Amino acid sequence: MSEDGRHYSAPQRSGIVHNGFRGEGRKKWRRKWRLKKRDSYGEHDDRVGGGFPIRKKKGRGPFRGKMYSEGNHKSRNRGSGGPNPRTRFEDEDGDVAMNDHESPRPRFMPYGSRPSRRPDSWHDRDGGPSSIQVTVKQNAERSASSNTNTRKNWFKITIPFGKKYDKSWLLQNLHALCSVSFTPVQFHHDGNKAVFYVEDSTTANALKQVSRRFVDKELYRVAIIINASLPPSSVLNELKLEEIEHIKQCMSKRYDGSQQALDLNSIRSDPDLVSQNIDVVLNRRNSMNAVVKIIEENIPELLSLNLGNNRLYKLDDLADLVSKAPNLKILNLSRNELKSERDLDKIKGFKLEELWLDGNTLCDSFRDQATYVSAIREKFPKLLRLDGHELPPPISFDVETPTTLPSCKASYFGTDEIKVLISRFIQQYYLVYDSTDRQGLLDAYHDAACCSLSIPFSAQNPARSSLGEYFKESRNVKKLKDPTLRAKLLKHTRLNVVAFLNELPKTQHDIASFVVDVSMQTNTLLCFTVHGVFKEADGKSRESVRAFSRAFIAVPAGNAGRLCIVNDQLFIRNATTEEIRKAFVTPAPTPSSSPVPTLTAPQQEMLQAFSQQSGMNIEWSQKCLQDNEWDFSQAAQIFTQLKAGGKIPEIAFVKQL
Repeated sequence: MSEDGRHYSAPQRSGIVHNGFRGEGRKKWRRKWRLKKRDSYGEHDDRVGGGFPIRKKKGRGPFRGKMYSEGNHKSRNRGSGGPNPRTRFEDEDGDVAMNDHESPRPRFMPYGSRPSRRPDSWHDRDGGPSSIQVTVKQNAERSASSNTNTRKNWFKITIPFGKKYDKSWLLQNLHALCSVSFTPVQFHHDGNKAVFYVEDSTTANALKQVSRRFVDKELYRVAIIINASLPPSSVLNELKLEEIEHIKQCMSKRYDGSQQALDLNSIRSDPDLVSQNIDVVLNRRNSMNAVVKIIEENIPELLSLNLGNNRLYKLDDLADLVSKAPNLKILNLSRNELKSERDLDKIKGFKLEELWLDGNTLCDSFRDQATYVSAIREKFPKLLRLDGHELPPPISFDVETPTTLPSCKASYFGTDEIKVLISRFIQQYYLVYDSTDRQGLLDAYHDAACCSLSIPFSAQNPARSSLGEYFKESRNVKKLKDPTLRAKLLKHTRLNVVAFLNELPKTQHDIASFVVDVSMQTNTLLCFTVHGVFKEADGKSRESVRAFSRAFIAVPAGNAGRLCIVNDQLFIRNATTEEIRKAFVTPAPTPSSSPVPTLTAPQQEMLQAFSQQSGMNIEWSQKCLQDNEWDFSQAAQIFTQLKAGGKIPEIAFVKQL
């Protein structure tokens, strides 16, 4: 509605005449309408960088505010040296600038006109990249010139997770693989990392080539990270030779040769050092390293060391003394600033008999005296005196004392009668178990027999485990918490037991690897365990060797000399490298009840004589003679050598009744 009350329709408003020209007035009106609509919706606010570019000869138009960047640009062109105080902190709309630099950066204009890419106009502009490059270059040169003596040749060597490695093992590998010799400076631990410094860029590059070239005990590759660095603090604060000589003279006055004791209590305030303006602060690396080196070179037989009143808040630098003075028995750390018992981990390599810790904060972190003594003695098991108080004698096993352990026996049967009975049972059982059909085991189990299988507990994904095929039947009670599933995995009655055994992979057991232990024997019950290795041979391209332990509980069967299994517990695991190496070295003979009938009379006579003299059964005696082409003397010599080496299994001496 207009001022005079008349209404205009859309066509009438679009026909308003400006400056006497209908067409041009319409264009200007549309342009203004678009700008006004843009400002009202805020899609392209000029304060954020301008909207769509509108070409105009002069001026900015009534709806477009002054650009922040335009104000800065004009101020630079006027040579004013920067924006006025208002534009430094806020723009035309009152928005506070987010920086207070002398020359704030122009706002980004996503739709504004881009500057010319021509080299002449771009690089000649004040504040352009050329001036920035020159500034950076000059600063870099100035920085390099000022640090020529400090940053040029020093590099920081970092080994991630290096704290878990032994220092000597780590450095030994680095020295062995590095193409140049080097001296690690200020080796220490920073969190879980091992850190040291080298002075030469050639050495740093050579150490970089060693990265991931050797592995630890867990087969992880050891990485090495190289960074340029300032000189380490031990170098910056390194004591001069004349200062070290004064410290040495001071220590010699404080050393008691009769007691092999060194008193460094309050060494910083020693008059001899103070008069020479030498500041020995033992909580600094350079001072402690100098003291440790003097001890190593002059009094490595040191028995007692007093470090009281030296403001020690950590013992990292004292750790090197463990190997330099291995006979140290008495250590005084009283009235220092140790805050945690973990600080003592650095020096627990000392075999201390007397320790003083009173006056340290760590003494107040225990609820009672007994807990305090127990925690300290855990780190120093041979400790007899703590803070001047006698402690009860330690109860421990000195593993350094040479001991003679009894030799291990291959098997334990108890009596020869039980040995014959169990050996014959095992031979017959595994002959059927390793066959293509295990149904013959029905006669070996009681009607109410029970059987279970288990494999080691592992957090690994069962599908990826090499024992994955046994996992679904595993009854490991550490893994299974569901009592219903535990009961379900027990196989009851001999039919279910043999059916379950038939589903397991086909095997070939190495009888020569068997070790049998009888745990209990009565007239009506026999408990024994069989240990050994077997090989899976189920048609797969790769045969795998496993180790097993099988516990049998058996009762006498109807016929004399027969056993009937009432409980069978089978445990299967992966064989060790040593077990795999020894597996199937001595092939087991094919069991038979009598010698091969095709033997000649002299061979039969030789076989009986060899069996009688060697003590082996007919099967093993025949195999030994056959392997030596029926040469009695050679077979006897080979038998003697194998028996002396313990390479003939117990089963070879079991004779059938």
